[in-house]
This record gives sequence, structure tokens and C-alpha cells, in this order.
Amino acid sequence: MKAIMVGGTSSSAGKSILTMALCRILAKKGYDVAPFKAQNMSLNSFVTKKGKEIAIAQAMQAFAAGIEPDERMNPILLKPKGNFVSQLVVLGETIGDFDSREYYEKIPELKKIVEGAFKSLAEEFEIVVIEGAGGMAEINLYDRDLANIHIARYARPAILIVGDIDRGGVFASLYGTYQLLPEDVRELVVGFVINRLRGSEEFLRNGISKLEAMCKVPVLGVIPFLNSEFPSEDSLNIEEWNGSEVIGIVRLPRISNFTDFEPLRKIARFLDLKEKPKCEILIIPGSKDTIADLKLLKSMPICDEIKKIYGKKPIIGICGGYQMLGKELIDYGVEHGKIRVKGLGLLDAETRFEVYRKKTVQVNKKVTGDAEILRKIRGEIVWGYEIHKGVTSSKKPIFEDEGCQSDDGMCWGTYLHGLFWNENVLRALGEYLGVKLEVRDQFDVLAKEVEKRLNLSEFLSKVSIG
Repeated sequence: MKAIMVGGTSSSAGKSILTMALCRILAKKGYDVAPFKAQNMSLNSFVTKKGKEIAIAQAMQAFAAGIEPDERMNPILLKPKGNFVSQLVVLGETIGDFDSREYYEKIPELKKIVEGAFKSLAEEFEIVVIEGAGGMAEINLYDRDLANIHIARYARPAILIVGDIDRGGVFASLYGTYQLLPEDVRELVVGFVINRLRGSEEFLRNGISKLEAMCKVPVLGVIPFLNSEFPSEDSLNIEEWNGSEVIGIVRLPRISNFTDFEPLRKIARFLDLKEKPKCEILIIPGSKDTIADLKLLKSMPICDEIKKIYGKKPIIGICGGYQMLGKELIDYGVEHGKIRVKGLGLLDAETRFEVYRKKTVQVNKKVTGDAEILRKIRGEIVWGYEIHKGVTSSKKPIFEDEGCQSDDGMCWGTYLHGLFWNENVLRALGEYLGVKLEVRDQFDVLAKEVEKRLNLSEFLSKVSIG
């Protein structure tokens, strides 16, 4: 077994995409490859076939490697809820909500879990491609940095450090990150990668030569700015969406799993709560705190607009959005104490939060309802996964026993994340809008582009697997 690690100078430097590309490249070269991220903080998650919850980035990396996602690939997942509190998921199971101080107290036991998960993967696969988190050189966190320093010391991988030139200051960030690493981790760095170049590489040559001379570490690749269609991990990436407003997605303050809508990216835009939607279809997405987001939504101008288009244009709720569209949400002390909150009242459905238990399951369901858009594929099977607390009762389900629709079918909701990744759903949606939509396998496109720009033979020679 050999380990490779993709570390970064900052968040969103391109670690997830480069890890994904390496997984596909090495898999196509005949290696048994698995991705690994010790700790991820993400609002976007995925449910494995075993019903375990992991970050969607590691799921996509697993698919790139040609294997099924596994909870060992992301043993620690933090899902931010606000006010320095996050939901903690360990090996795919929700443990509870913890503030930052409580979480740091758990670091010693979490280190053992991370080590066990990595060791198990390392025994099963030839190569484990590790993704770091944020910036590698967070010197104030070295004693509790599971995703960078701890796993680097435990796995002893060959490390690539990625810097984002589109942000500016790439040479300073690469040099500074390298120099600030502890000596025993710094000695594992075998190369730098400059990511998201929008111009000519020729103008970087002088800087590259100086960086290599100062650090005695080669720049192994310069990767151009790629219009990636892969799921984003951070809600800040929503700002990069620049599609037309054919589909409007309500930007809830505590939005989660907005990656559900990546296949719609070119024709979708996130809507501010103060806006008046001009879209043909409106979607209310998932939320990490449905009741809190619902209360705010009802106080904002967009709520009145939603009710005005009810019955005229399709309104779709996914997970928390589905719960909001119902008549009432009843909390028996799980999230906000014992309270009853009126929903938007657009669907004949009621949600109860009776126990602190999350449902996480992959499903295949037949389309049985007569909801707008879905009626075009009635009788066909769709795939998705559920991640939610609360149980919703409905008199007009749309996927066998799941979901709900209005009498005219213009408003409907479901717990199925990943619905718009189904080719038949995209086809039906495209026919309704008069546009062509399709799910495209971008893994090979990405891998070919990275392989062209990365000195792979030199890199593999440094990890003794070439």
C-alpha cells in the first residue's frame, strides 16, 4: 500500500477535484484506489448503500475510483448548524450536536477512529488518496488537526500542495504553507500544483523557477481554470453559480445539500429571501434547521411571492423544503423544545419530530403520483437517498409511499436527495422547460485534463508506484 495526500494552501484551493482526478487516473492505470478524508466539514452529504452518511466529495471520489462509497472514506463529518455548533457524524452515524469546545475535547478518541478507518482502507486497497482540509499550515491547530497534520504523521504519504492562482498570491501561499509545516510533515512534500490558471503558463515560469529554488520542491503541474460540474462542498460556492433564472432555488440561511441541484446549474439561480422570483420553476431546498428557516422564510417578501405562484408554476420542496410546504411541523423537544409551527400550507402533509434520530437510507422508488414534470415518467424508477429527522405523513404520495403533491400536481415535495441526478427526471424536466438536460460523466474529462497538465511520471516515481 502507498498513500498520496493532496493538501492545500486554503479552503477551495482545488483539493477535492484534484483528489477525484487522481482517483480516476490511478484506477484507469489498474490500481485499486480509495479516497480518504479524515475530517470533513460540509453541508452536503451522501448516504452509502449501508445507510451511512459521508461528505458528498468523498462519495464522488469513490465513484471516480470505480468503487462504492464507504463510511471509512470520511470517518469524521461535521455539519455546521450555526453559533459554533455542528452535528457530528462518526463512521456514518450521527452522534449529536457539539460546540467547538466540546468537539475539541473529543479529539483524542477521534484520532483513534481516524487511524482505524485509514488502516482498514490501507489493508484493502493498493493506494489511498488522502484529501486534506482547508489550509495545511494552520499553526494554531496542529495539535488537533485530524485532516492534515495528524493523518500525515500517521500515514506518511507523498504530499502535493495545491494553491489557487485565481485568488492571487499563489507563490506566497505555496511558500508560506511549505515553510510553516512541521519539519516531519514538510519532508513528505514532493511537489506543488498551481490551480485555476486563466492565462498563459509562460508568464509563471520565472516565479516557478524561484519557488523551486527556494523550497527545493518541484512544481509538478499547472492546471487551468476548469468549469467543473462536480458538487461543491461549501455554501460559499453558491456565489459561483451564474446560471439563468429558469429555475429559482430559495437560498435558505441554513441550506444543506444544495448539490442536489448541480445538474441544473446552467439554468438555475439561488434567490435572496427579499426577491420576487421570475423563474419558471421554484425550489425550496433542504435545511439544517427546518423550523428556524421556515420562521424566517415566512417573514420575508419571497414567501408572499411563493403563495402567488402557487397553482400557476411548479413549486418543489426537497427534504426540509418539503417539510416547510406542509400544513404543520410539530417538535416534541428534538430541536426547539415542544412547539408547533404552521407550514406554508401548500401541501396536505404534517411533519413530527419525536426523537433525535436521523433516517439515512438509499432508495429506489417508482413514480406513482401525477405531479407536474413527474407525470411524464410515471411508472419509471428513480434513485435517491434520504437524510432527515422527522416523519412526514401525507395523503397524496408521489413515489410509492413517499412524498406529497397538491391536488393539481403543481406543487410537490419529497425527501429524495439526488433526484435531479436521475436521467429520466432530468429528461422530463427538460421536456417541460423546452431545454435539453442530461447527466454527464465528467470523471474522464477531468482526469484527461489533469493528466495532461500534471507531471504524473515524476510524481509517481517519488511515491514508488510508477
